[in-house]
Order: sequence, then structure tokens, then C-alpha cells
Amino acid sequence: MVCGAKSAGGAVPQELHGERVLDPAAVPVPPGAMTHTMAKQLLVAYGLWALGGPLGLHHLYLGRDSHALLWMLTLGGFGAGWLWDVWHLPSWVAIANGAPVARPGPVPALSALRLAGQVLVGVYFGLAAALGLPGIPAMLAQPLAVGLGVQLVASVGDQTSEAPRTVAAAFAASLLFQGRVLALLPISVAAAIAAQRHRRYRHRGAPRHRLPARLYRLALALVAFAAPLACRGLSGALALARAVTELLLLPLHAGRLLAEVLGFAGCSGGCSASVEGNERQRRAFEVLGLPPGSSIEAVHRSYRELVKFWHPDHNRHRAEEAEQRFIELLEAYEELAGPRRAPG
Repeated sequence: MVCGAKSAGGAVPQELHGERVLDPAAVPVPPGAMTHTMAKQLLVAYGLWALGGPLGLHHLYLGRDSHALLWMLTLGGFGAGWLWDVWHLPSWVAIANGAPVARPGPVPALSALRLAGQVLVGVYFGLAAALGLPGIPAMLAQPLAVGLGVQLVASVGDQTSEAPRTVAAAFAASLLFQGRVLALLPISVAAAIAAQRHRRYRHRGAPRHRLPARLYRLALALVAFAAPLACRGLSGALALARAVTELLLLPLHAGRLLAEVLGFAGCSGGCSASVEGNERQRRAFEVLGLPPGSSIEAVHRSYRELVKFWHPDHNRHRAEEAEQRFIELLEAYEELAGPRRAPG
């Protein structure tokens, strides 16, 4: 979009994606140099956009690390942002080539698109924290994740905001809703409003880090975001693998028990009950996270720790799972230590 007024020196500013770029044709450069460089970089940028756009490779190539990280964590702004980028690549390439960026005032203009993106990404980060960090209180993990997601969107392009104020607004809003998952939307709205109120331009002439340092910082951010979700998924995968293994071994266990009951395994009449009792004890030790044959002191200690961790009052965000684990712990303790002698 070409603005009506010309800037100093006769250059016409173009505003794309919140960044007012002066017309490169009006910027004094050696004859043919800018055209040749832009054509080369623009082709590379379009190629990276086509091949790895949802992962933000074109943003990484153009030095837009915050935008690249946002695209990596949201797969190109949930797909829509990646498609939208194709219209803005010429402007971003011009900026990467050193084209001056017009700033109409000391404070960036309010952007409804950026505000909506902050709310959406804030909710997305909050849901990721709820899924990946179930052991951390919701009133701590969720507002922190929401605030960081909103701040990431606020830092796209040549703008940024005050991160402490954004995160503080998220925590203040979370206190009103007691950390419930349904509160993610108002928490995100509050953090986005705070980020918009304290928006500002980045300092001109800030030194750029070398590519290895930039990749290192991006890798740390990716690990911090993905590691909790990966651990959660791994625990689910292990549980599924164990269930599949038990299912495959079920005919073998059934055949062995049948042989023992019929006397083919040289077992006495009480052998079946003994085998079943041993199986229950083995399962009880497994529930308590102990090796078979552990001492009664170890049983007491493990039961106390696990029953506090899985108490339904401390796991309201996953009440059904906590109640099931709590009942399993009680049954396992009664199997190993006797009924109703469970401490705590």
C-alpha cells in the first residue's frame, strides 16, 4: 500500500505488515547494485518460503528471528500466516538489503491484526503448558506461557514491547480466574492489551548476532517449548507399548495358569491362588514404583510420596486421571501392607 505523502528526499513510503519501507528506487545506491542483490535474495526468499515456509526458514534467512521462532512453534501461524507472507516478502527483502524504514512516530500504530495474533498465540501457549506441564500449578505455568506467547508476537518485525509488563498482566488476570483452563482467553486478552499499551520500536543500529549464535538461541527456545510436550507424549507412548505387550502375552499367561490349575505344571491345589497372589503383589510393587520384594519401609515411604502427588485436590486440572491413580495406590498399599493401615 503506497502512502499519499512523500518522505524527505522524495522517497515514497510503502507500508507492509506494519513496517513502512521507503521505495528502494528512491534510495541512492550504486547503479544496478540494489536491483541485482534484491533479485537474488528475493528468489532465495521465495524458494525458502515454498520449501520451508511453515518452519520460518525465509524469516531466518532474512534475519527476522522472532518471526522465524513464531512460525516454528505454530507451523507458519497455523498455516494462514505462511500463505500471507508471500505478499510481504519483497518488503522484507528490501529491509534485509538495508532499505530505510519510515517510522511515522515514536510509537508504532495500533494493529488489530497483531492484537488478534497475540490473543490467539497466547491461548495456544497456555494450552501447551496445560498439556506439557501437568505437575506445575496452573496458576504458575499457564500465565507465564501466555505472557511469553503474547510477547513473542509483540516482538515480530521492528517492534517489541515490555516483557515484564506483559507477563505481569497475565499473572494479574490469572488471579481472577484461579488458573482454570477456561481463563486462558481473558488472560491472553489482558496480556495482549498490556503489550499493545507498551509497544515501541526496536532501537536502530542494534548489532546482529552471527548465524551460529542465532541458531543456538532458537534451538534453546524450541527445546524449552517442545521438551515438556515430548516427555508427555513419550510417557503416553510407553504406557501404550506396555499395554500392547500385555495383550500379546495374554495367551501365554492364560495357558500357563490353565496348566497349573489342571495339574500339568506339577503344582498343588493352592498353586493357582498363590500365582494370582504373586501377580497382585508384583502389580502392587509396580504401581508404587518399587522393585518386587522391597521392604515395608520402602512401601510406606513410596506410598506417602505418591498419594500426596496424585491426591485429587492437588490435580483438579486432571481430576479423572488423579482419582484413578489415587485408587490404584490405595489398593496397592493394602495389598502389600494390609487393609486400612495406610498412613497419611
